This record gives sequence, structure tokens and C-alpha cells, in this order.
Amino acid sequence: MTYQPSVRTRARFVSRGCLAAALAAAFVTMAGAALAAGDYPTKPVRVFVPYGPGGVGDLTMRLLADKLGDQLKQQFVIENRPGAGGIVSATQVLRAPADGYTLGEIGNGQSISASLFNKLPFDVLKDFTSISVAASFEMLLAVPDNSPYKSLQDIVEAAKKNPGKLNFGAINPGSTQNLSAYLFEQVTGAQFTVVTYRTTPELVTALLRGDVDLGFDYYAGFISEIGGGKLRIIATSGEERDPLLKDIPTAKEGGFPQYVVTSWNGVAGPAGLPDEIVQVLNREINRALAAPDLQQKARGLGIEARASTPQEMHDRMAADVAKWRDVIDKAGIPKQ
Repeated sequence: MTYQPSVRTRARFVSRGCLAAALAAAFVTMAGAALAAGDYPTKPVRVFVPYGPGGVGDLTMRLLADKLGDQLKQQFVIENRPGAGGIVSATQVLRAPADGYTLGEIGNGQSISASLFNKLPFDVLKDFTSISVAASFEMLLAVPDNSPYKSLQDIVEAAKKNPGKLNFGAINPGSTQNLSAYLFEQVTGAQFTVVTYRTTPELVTALLRGDVDLGFDYYAGFISEIGGGKLRIIATSGEERDPLLKDIPTAKEGGFPQYVVTSWNGVAGPAGLPDEIVQVLNREINRALAAPDLQQKARGLGIEARASTPQEMHDRMAADVAKWRDVIDKAGIPKQ
């Protein structure tokens, strides 16, 4: 008599077969991912930058891209896409496959955009895969060399005696520099007039003419005018003194512990970037940013090149979104 398995037995065989197939498929998928990570990258990687050539954000990514290219034996090609608060560049990243061959520079500029724009085509905290912070740079607070103000305390005391009479200068509404000026006003409780300029050279000219009492910008923007009877730096905005300006106190040291501004940028991919690729990139970015020659070049530009874990980058972005939203709301800056 031919053996006929029972319905329960047949079901058990089918179940075991499905499980075996599922396990086999999972093994193939994991093996494929591991293989992809082991081979990555096998072709050039595009890195979209939301700034024009020559700026501190662009220079940071170029230093990193060159080093990554040497380490991974593939080109990391910088593609500048400035405009619209970083939206143009970010959109290029989001439209790309999550395969590690399209990356983007994002940082505190995008955390500001999250509150500055009424509607964005992405959620900066959900639609990107954080890989690593790349660099940080603090704000310098500058006065004309012949200014009577020797410290931030002098500036604040004068402003409290004459509310709204002193001018703060910064570039681009909604930029970190611009919001830094508003944050200082909020922290001190003094009233200043914030004057906005299109470019850093225009701001520097206004400072040299005496149109502006205090200017906010990065080291790279002020470096050529520091000293020589031109500009004098009276404070920096970081947690600690700038190694290139060791004699200049931080705003914290100057009596304003709540005034800490550190701009930063990092590397991200589209949401869903495989963990294996993230690990490769994070490891190599850490290695690249620790290289002595890159460190030396970065410091010469006033940039602190330091990597992070993916989670640290995501947490930093979340904290900055909350911080700058509060500044924008208190300043009454209209959303775009």
C-alpha cells in the first residue's frame, strides 16, 4: 500500500520547506550585502554639497573626498548644488538609490532650514542616513580695530544704555552667522539692530567703514583682515578657545555662558542605506579625518576636523533643530 502522509504531516513538510527557503533567501541576502560592503566602492561616489566652490563647507568636503579617494581607491566626486537653504542638494541625495554611491553634505544649515521654511520636501531627521560628522567651526565676533569696545561686556553695556543704536552685521537671513547675531541679542537681553549683508566681503567692508559695531562670521571669512589696523576679534563662540586664536576669550569666558555656537557639517546618505555600507564609510571617514596632513590643512582654515558615530551625528542634528527653531521663533524671523 502506498504511503499517504496525513494532512498535518503534509502541512509540517510544507512549513519546513518554507522555513528552509526563507533561511536560504536570508542567507543569500546577507551574503550579498556582505559582499557588496566588502567590495564597496566599485565605482565613483558622488558627494552633493549645498554650497558654492571655495566656501568653508565646500573646502571641508574636498579635503575629505581627496583622502577617501586615496584610501578606498575610487573617486569621491564633489558636485556643488547651492541654493534654497540646501534643498537643491538634499533632493539630489534623496532621489538616488540607497547604495552608497550618492552621498550629501548636511549639517546645522539643514537644521535651520527645518524651521525657516514652511514646507520642505524632506524631514532632515527621518529621510537621511547619518554617517559621520566631518568638521566643526565656531563663530568669530569682530570689531573694527579702532573700535572703543574691547570686550563683549563693553558691547552689551553700551547697547543697554542706548537700545537699538548699535549695529550687528552678518550675512544672509537664516544663515548660522545671521542667527548667531540674534542669539547673542537674546542671551544678553540687550537690544541691537541686526544688519544683513549678501556676502562676507560686504560685511568686512561695512566693519572697516564703521557701519557695523560687531560682525559675526567664520575664521575663513575674517582671516585676511585680522590685525594690521583692520579687524580685531574680541571673542569666539566655541566651547573652548580656538587653537589659532589662543589669546582670544570665548563668549563663555566673557560672561555669557549660554552663548555657544558651533557650526558643523557631516556626511549622509538616503534613508535605508545598508548598515554594512554605513560602517565602511564611517570607518574610512574616521581614518581620513585623523590623518595628520588633513588635520594641518583643516586647522589652517579654522576648521576642526573630527568624525563621529552615525548616532552622534543624528543626535546633534536633532539638538540643533530644536535650538535654532527657538531662536527663529523668538527673533520673529518670517518663514519662507
